[in-house]
Order: sequence, then structure tokens, then C-alpha cells
Amino acid sequence: MSDQPSPTQSEKAYPLDVEKVPVVTHHQVGDLKYTATVGMLPIKNEFGEVEAGVFYMAYSLDGVEDRSKRPLMFSFNGGPGSSSVWLHLGTVGPKRVKMEPDGDMPAPPFELVDNPATWLEHCDLVFIDPVGTGYSRPAKQDGGKKFWSLEGDIASIGEFIRLYLTRNKRWASPLYMVGESYGTTRAAGLAGHLIDQGIAFNGIVLVSSILNFQTARFNKGNDLPYPLFLPTYTATAWYHKKLGTQTLEQALKDSETFANGEYVLALAKGDRLTDSERSEIATKLASLTGLSPEYVESTDLRVNIHRFCKELLRKDRRTVGRLDSRFKGIDENASTENPEHDPSMTIILPPYTSTINDFLSRDLGWETDMPYYVFNPGELWKNWSYGDAGAGHPDTSEALRAALSKNPHMRVFIASGYYDLATPYFATEHTVAHLGLDFSLKSNITKAYYEAGHMMYIDEKCLDKLKVDVADFLKGV
Repeated sequence: MSDQPSPTQSEKAYPLDVEKVPVVTHHQVGDLKYTATVGMLPIKNEFGEVEAGVFYMAYSLDGVEDRSKRPLMFSFNGGPGSSSVWLHLGTVGPKRVKMEPDGDMPAPPFELVDNPATWLEHCDLVFIDPVGTGYSRPAKQDGGKKFWSLEGDIASIGEFIRLYLTRNKRWASPLYMVGESYGTTRAAGLAGHLIDQGIAFNGIVLVSSILNFQTARFNKGNDLPYPLFLPTYTATAWYHKKLGTQTLEQALKDSETFANGEYVLALAKGDRLTDSERSEIATKLASLTGLSPEYVESTDLRVNIHRFCKELLRKDRRTVGRLDSRFKGIDENASTENPEHDPSMTIILPPYTSTINDFLSRDLGWETDMPYYVFNPGELWKNWSYGDAGAGHPDTSEALRAALSKNPHMRVFIASGYYDLATPYFATEHTVAHLGLDFSLKSNITKAYYEAGHMMYIDEKCLDKLKVDVADFLKGV
């Protein structure tokens, strides 16, 4: 019997066709007339052998006299293992998924609507599905492992960008990137990788950032996430009316002050804390998180994200979301320590999955029986490797610093949601403050904050604010 793994269904039934002719269609949103192109580019090795096909969806504004001079933005999401659907149909593209005004899931069937907040007004757009997501696939069985790593992912997306610029004659265009979540890890790494290949970006948009994973991994011995998550715990407790009557602004200010001061020192002391000191810290943490002092003390003053999401509304038999802690979930058993699902993910997955599948075939004309992987169903995750960094904490913040140092004209815009427990805003602030950036480059980075979660744009008010903020960034305001 062969010890080789069996091909997956997609590998047996859907051979990769990287030479399929791109499909071009024409559309309009508001006063903007544009051309959509969907296709696949080959990723080849040094011997010219195709190793993968990367699927993309591109939008270009019609009526442009010199296309080569128009700004061009590459967009991708995170995971790792996520397709580009969230930014594509959430905020950046000319169509968006219709959600409830606050971002909650509407009743099915789901629909796409015109997106007046699209960034197409300011730049042409290319949405990239990394290998193993969307319709992008490795060319051979077990071929994905080369791409499913921190370095392999950056190299393959970097090669896609080079090839796209070449085939579409866009080397003279002002270049931008937008990444979300792990896509910000990728974007920072790409900035450092591509500048050494002679590709310099004018600007990078980081939505819900994580560049240094030490800020978010609750590993034993790593106390850094606890103070960095605390202000988002506070925002969540405030939203669900578990704190006093102060404003969100004041609650966050109090939480940040405590997190950067007394709390850090208390965690550093470890078992050297006296009983009275431990009790005092537990009481303050309780007042900032909506949890009981007894529960906080039982966690050794270290409440990780999953415990918080379960404990805050336990008496109401509800949980709070990780991606967006405004939303509540219902678990079968209220006595467990961790939520059984993330309600802020389950409200967006069906609308975005159904609409991207319908949109690609019905409106953009891409016909295939291949499944579109909004998230890779497990193969990518099972094989993903962070390389040498996997034993510690992956970090691409140095790549971003190096890119800014080598290209001082590049600017960075960072968008963070107050209710994001996946990539908390205070953790992002910590990373930026520890970049070691030269003083002359500090003004290259601007930040904005939104009263929503990880995908702040699902909230209509935040969608509009994000459009204005990004427009100002692209204009250099």
C-alpha cells in the first residue's frame, strides 16, 4: 500500500488551468464606470515550471487617459487561510454585502448592493486570493506546503505582484497595498521583501493589525498580551453595560493608564505580589473588565481572551464575539470555560460566502465547478508553518521598519476597532511604539479608530468613516 497521501477532492476533480483567458466585464456604481477582470496568474519556479495558480479579481476605472499613471492597490485578507472576500465585498470593492446597519446578519437570502464607499474612486483595485484560498491552488498534490508558510506566502504574493505589474504594464503606477488581520502581517513582510526587489510602495493600509505575534499569544511566560488586551476588555464591558456611567473615552483612558502602569508591574512581580497587592490589582481589574474580583483572582490576574468572552455575560447565558465583541452568542452549556463558537464570525460567514459565489459567476462571468474557499477547509491550516519563528513569536514589524527606512516616501495608515478582540488596538499601538523607527519617519504613520470590531466596515457608520479616512490618506492629507 502506498504511503503517499490521497489527493483531495478538488485535486482529483478540478485540474488547475493557469492559462485560462481572463474574463472581462463592464459595470457601473453611481457615476463610476469600471471594467472588471477576473483571472489566474501562474507562480513558477526557477525552471519555469508552474507550481501554483493565484486567482485575482481586478477593477479599473473607465475613461482614464494614461492607465500607467493611475494609482493601483493590491488587497488581501488574512487567516492565514482566508480569501480576499472580506475587504473585497465589505469596503474596498464596488459592491458590498448588505448587512444590518450595525453589521449584524440579515435574514437569508443574502444580497450584494452598490458600494458608494468603494475605494475605486481613488485607485484601481486588485484582490488577491493566496494559494489554497478562493480559487487559487497548488499545481500538484502536496505542492501547497511551499506556499503555506510565513516566508513562502510572502514570496508567492510578491511574485504575483511582480507578474501583474508586468503583464498589465503598471510598473509606472503609484502602488498601494491594503491588508487585513494576518494580511497586515503579509503586507509588512511584503513591503520589506519587495523593496529589495526594486518595487517601492507609496502607501500601505493596515486594517486590524498584527505584526508581532507576541502581543496576542497567551503562552505561558508571555505576559505581554494581558495588558494589551485590557482596554478592549474594558470597551466590551462598557458596551454591554457592565461598567459605570462614564463615557467610552474615559473608560479607555482609565484602562490604558492602568494597563501601562500598575498592571504591568504587578504581572512582572509574579508570585512576589503580597496578598494585599494581589487583592488590590484584582479589584481594579474587575472594575475595568466587568468581571468579579474573585474570578479575576482565580485566573492569577491573567484573563485570556477565550475566558473573557465566556465569562463577561455568563449570568445572561451569553458569550461575546472575538472578531467583534459587540455581538452575542448562545452556547449550549453556560458552565464551560470557552465559547463554542465566535458569534461575530458566524454572522458574516454565510452572507459573504453565498454572495461571492453568486457574484463571481453571475456578474463577473467566471465559470467553474471548483469550490471557492472563503476559508481553506483545513488543509492549509494543517500544513502551515511559521518556520524558525514558529517556536517563538512571528514578527514582520522589522520588515516594515526596514521598508520605511529604505523608502522614506512610503506612508502607512492603520485602522483599528475598539471592539476587536482578535487584534486589539492597544497591541497595535504597542507594536508601532516599538518599531525603533527613526524620528524623521514617525509622521509617515497615521492611525484611526472605529467603534466596531475587526471588520469595522460592516457597521455602516464606520464604513463611511473609513472611506473618508482612507481617501484623505491616499490624497496625502
